[in-house]
Amino acid sequence: MTTDAAERKARTEFNKLQKRLRRNVGKAIDDYRMIEEGDKVMVCLSGGKDSYTMLDILISLQKSAPVSFELVAVNMDQKQPGFPEHVLPEYLDTVGVPYYIVEKDTYSIVKEVVPEGKTTCGLCSRLRRGTLYGFAESIGANKIALGHHRDDIIETLFLNMFHGGKLKAMPPKLLSDDQKHVLIRPLAYCKEKDISAFAEAKAFPIIPCNLCGSQENLQRQNIKAMLQEWEKQQPGRSENIFAAVCNVAPSQLGDRQLFDFETLQDKQEKSHLFTRLDVVNID
Repeated sequence: MTTDAAERKARTEFNKLQKRLRRNVGKAIDDYRMIEEGDKVMVCLSGGKDSYTMLDILISLQKSAPVSFELVAVNMDQKQPGFPEHVLPEYLDTVGVPYYIVEKDTYSIVKEVVPEGKTTCGLCSRLRRGTLYGFAESIGANKIALGHHRDDIIETLFLNMFHGGKLKAMPPKLLSDDQKHVLIRPLAYCKEKDISAFAEAKAFPIIPCNLCGSQENLQRQNIKAMLQEWEKQQPGRSENIFAAVCNVAPSQLGDRQLFDFETLQDKQEKSHLFTRLDVVNID
């Protein structure tokens, strides 16, 4: 294959990939009414492949969307040693989206509270979430966009089942506990492998998370490996698992708060339980 032919093929494959991501993001937004007329969407940008892809696709969709909405990119500098503070501002200057860098030393808190070798993700996530919620309120953003994708949702489902005893995942759209913030996940229908390919093709300046990325035995990584093995054994299994997340039958589970099992017998049709007795006269 000549160089020109290879380049044409690469462009064709990239265009297909970009269209697929745009279609999946657009469908998720439409299905869950994630973005509406006049919304101000705070796009949380971590410097990873997922959030870069989310911002890129949202900027693209914004130009042709049937509704008018604002995008504001926000990164939280958690003061990790060696964090390249210049990378995100330099990138964001090139895309023309308003942005803020929020400085909050959660790194020191996490390292002080969490014992060495233990998972830091839970506490780190809570501290980051609280800071971002408050900042969204201060800039008047009524939607907060997070970069979780389909694979994250599936992995969270199994994490909660295996380690939390709960049948729950990540909803594409969520109202925060204080009912002040609406969180959206525009990448909910997107596969991680598509996002990885897109990020590589776009050459995003990826910033690794060294705080938690160095912990190789995280349960999420074990779940990811399990799901990858399942997918090898039976391609399409992940598709079915995600479809199940979106197609719940409460009466076929066992949650008494979700379905009224106690009064089922009160609704039962009982006429078939009784046999009509014909009266027989015997002389």
